[in-house]
Amino acid sequence: MDFWWGVLVIAFGLIVSIALHEIGHLVPAKLFKVKVTQYFVGFGRTLWSTRRGDTEYGIKMLPLGGYVRMIGMFPPAREQLSDDARYEAHQRRRGLRGTIEAIVDDTREASGAEVADEIRPGDGRKAFYQLTMPRKLAVMFGGPVMNLIISTVLFAVIFTGLGIPTWTNRVAAVSECVLPAGESRECTADDPVAPAAEAGLLDGDEVVSWAGHPVEDWEDLTAAIDAGGATEVEVVVLRDGDEVALSVTPTLVERPVTDAQGQTVLTEQPFVGINASRELQPEPITAVPGHVWQVFTGTVEIVLTLPQRLVSIAQSTFGGTERDPNVVGLIGVGRMGGEVTSSEALTTAEQSAVMLNILASLNMALFVFNMVPLLPLDGGHIAGALFEGIRRRLAALTGRKDPGPADTAKLMPVTYVVVVLLAGMSIMLAIADIVNPVTLF
Repeated sequence: MDFWWGVLVIAFGLIVSIALHEIGHLVPAKLFKVKVTQYFVGFGRTLWSTRRGDTEYGIKMLPLGGYVRMIGMFPPAREQLSDDARYEAHQRRRGLRGTIEAIVDDTREASGAEVADEIRPGDGRKAFYQLTMPRKLAVMFGGPVMNLIISTVLFAVIFTGLGIPTWTNRVAAVSECVLPAGESRECTADDPVAPAAEAGLLDGDEVVSWAGHPVEDWEDLTAAIDAGGATEVEVVVLRDGDEVALSVTPTLVERPVTDAQGQTVLTEQPFVGINASRELQPEPITAVPGHVWQVFTGTVEIVLTLPQRLVSIAQSTFGGTERDPNVVGLIGVGRMGGEVTSSEALTTAEQSAVMLNILASLNMALFVFNMVPLLPLDGGHIAGALFEGIRRRLAALTGRKDPGPADTAKLMPVTYVVVVLLAGMSIMLAIADIVNPVTLF
């Protein structure tokens, strides 16, 4: 039950993120008097809807996205042909080029008919293509920017409210013995007693100082242990509110480390036999922008290398190699949420922090991916608006006639290809998430 609770939380968070993304488009569109006929979360059969003014609001069966339907997303044809002339033009087209031209013309005609049917003179409403370039950008940027805001707010809640998992100077567990490198098993009578156990360190002890060096966190403690080597040192711990002094003599053991060349080698290191506890520690609000930037740049890198990563995922799915954990589908994200809520190793606060981190990362991915300059993504409309603005500006500077709205209908054949590729990517990731899933623990 705990597993499915996590799946439902992630699904609900994703649906809310999609709904807010579409609100990011809806609000500026209505402010600029664009006629918006539909606002829906999901695709497929309508489960519920209601009408307010010009707009129908609703929820559809498949929560795999959402949309805002604005009138006149594509400019109509500049010259209107009669029905007979249009039929003859279609008949003359042959082959691939003719098919592409037919798709473009049909898109323009559909847009023009839509505007004629939905917008009446004097009602104060506009078609999207009639907006100025800055207003088009405001409408199309609104959705992705909403996801960026959601991501930033969630990271701020995590950092300043819940805290970041941090290794502390509190002992979580004391090893009973010293095991050879690479072995993980129960201790036997033949194994040497671990120095921490021999000295009397207990679970829950808070290390105050090590060999006279003050200790505030795990980094301080490990640095002091490494500096002391295998010599006997005095350790002061806080136990049940009282300071207790102990004598510990670390032992040298071989442990694998990575050298400057990236090779794993065995080196002798002082071993005590204690594990640190992990606690959530709040960070200042000033730490949030740097983390958001780090997640943003990391997501951009993933999107730029997405084709290679998808090839790698396909090979790992059908070839048994290790899978790239940075790209997962909806099934994989839901599985992660289930793993978090069903994990006994995490406290409730830690589970909440991880779940919010997943949703924050998802919103950052939605922001970056939607900025790809290809239709039907928001970035495609943004690129069209920028091209239109530059072209009109150049025409004004050179004294030429206003070229009018950018004919984004010409991109429709490419749009169909992008839709097919996105569908294929989604199916492949779904298979990979089932056959070779990414696991958090």
